[in-house]
Amino acid sequence: MTQPPAVSTPPAPKTRFDVVNTYPGLQSLDFDLPAELEAGQPPEARGLARDQVRLMVSWIADDRIVHTCFRQLPEFLNPGDLLVINTSGTMNAALEATNSAGEQFELHLSTHLPGDLWSVELRQPSPRGSQPYLTAQPEGSYHLPAGGQVELLAPYSMQSATTKAGKAKAVRLWIARLSLPLPFNEYLACYGFPIRYGYVPQAWPNSYYQTVYATLVGSAEMPSAGRAFTPELITRLVAKGVQVAPLLLHTGVASLESHEPPYEEYYRVPAETARLVNAAHAAGKRLIAVGTTVVRALETVTTRDHTAYPGQGWTSMVITPQRGLYAVDGLLTGLHEPKSSHLAMLQALAGVDHLRKTYRQALEHRYLWHEFGDLHLILP
Repeated sequence: MTQPPAVSTPPAPKTRFDVVNTYPGLQSLDFDLPAELEAGQPPEARGLARDQVRLMVSWIADDRIVHTCFRQLPEFLNPGDLLVINTSGTMNAALEATNSAGEQFELHLSTHLPGDLWSVELRQPSPRGSQPYLTAQPEGSYHLPAGGQVELLAPYSMQSATTKAGKAKAVRLWIARLSLPLPFNEYLACYGFPIRYGYVPQAWPNSYYQTVYATLVGSAEMPSAGRAFTPELITRLVAKGVQVAPLLLHTGVASLESHEPPYEEYYRVPAETARLVNAAHAAGKRLIAVGTTVVRALETVTTRDHTAYPGQGWTSMVITPQRGLYAVDGLLTGLHEPKSSHLAMLQALAGVDHLRKTYRQALEHRYLWHEFGDLHLILP
């Protein structure tokens, strides 16, 4: 039997790269996303229940596409299918920050690193929502609410922080140290708020950013492919014979994923989940990942002979058509922005021609993008 993959430790972050230029097949997936298709509020604010968002179901084998409602999901799954979910909960990962001159910023916590350090993103207010602040300096200190502080230690990148001419490069993510007057979770509960971007003009409570099955808070942003599930819908799926298995992957900030891969993220795949994955494969049943985070974690612990192992650590894996997939047969996911690294993963699963057809349909049928938007179920 193939040996299990070694438990990973946090590797050095990769340099930024252009996903489209690295994988030319993605160029044909470039498209214009109209602003009105960016979901600016939760479905509940539009008079819908969580599970009443729209669902596009597509089959890779024959390019068939069905438009329906997420509440009808059980109609498209079979007894014995295995749904794998990410049980990471969403932090209040945004904090107000000021520098010594009194300038206002927003600090986004991304990933909790070893040594009780954090990768963080500093952003400035703007008329179109906060924008990345790319000219911060190392060893800069910023004031947080109630006497908290954050110190920027070094750029979170393998690249030099300066150009050959000695000028400072733009830096988005920093390795930082937090100094807080309260225990971390208590502090975020009191003074933090969910990360949101310009397409969400109104603040919403943290409860709108949680899946119903979240068990351990740790994600900077919601693993949003699972947001539409309700306890009632999960009960219907289980009653039909669909199996559900959990894993954990704490997501970092999504603002990084235009023209660049995700950064290292912490994951944990339990032994029982690995067993269920292998049993589903052995029985010829479909394994459907709920979200790209699940794909990333599962593929990290699955070998080329399609055997999954339990594991935990840090994954820097980027799923591409060149690499392929060893664990996943189908995927429930949101709709992704043009040139996002997620589209490389989707192309590895479904191929560029299928994605071109489905995204054309999503645009024509006015599906909504982002964490409060509609969903796409890709089946073999």
